Amino acid sequence: MVSERFASAEMAAEEIQKMSVEQLKGVKEQADMEVNLFQDSLNNIRTATSRLERAAAALHDLSLRPRGKKMLVPLTASLYVPGMLDDAEKVLVDVGTGYFVQKTMAEGEDYCQRKIALLKSNYDQLQEVAAKKKSIADEAGAVLQAKLNLIAPSQ
Repeated sequence: MVSERFASAEMAAEEIQKMSVEQLKGVKEQADMEVNLFQDSLNNIRTATSRLERAAAALHDLSLRPRGKKMLVPLTASLYVPGMLDDAEKVLVDVGTGYFVQKTMAEGEDYCQRKIALLKSNYDQLQEVAAKKKSIADEAGAVLQAKLNLIAPSQ
């Protein structure tokens, strides 16, 4: 598999060398846009992972509180209302797009851990793809600059 990647990288480098200046500009611009989109996606994955880690920590904290404990319940990120803990063994888990599922505390913690593992796996895969795109953009930029330097003295 490594030899396939090396061979395809060599092929891509050869193809980039054969491109015209206009084609190189297009390839570099496209690759740069894709790298920016990948970076945005990586940031979103980091944010989602952080939220899930905080949720898992909150579940753990909630499991340690006694029944009848007074607490502030978040309605939004900045709005809290007073409440009382009725049953710490049952929690509502937001599974996306406004859907909530009642789970036990252990199932809720397991859900958070599975989602965190999935997001970290996706993050690692996306990071690899972003690095490849970045190397293509850098290669295209270097070849473009070399071709422009060759053209400039002759004019």
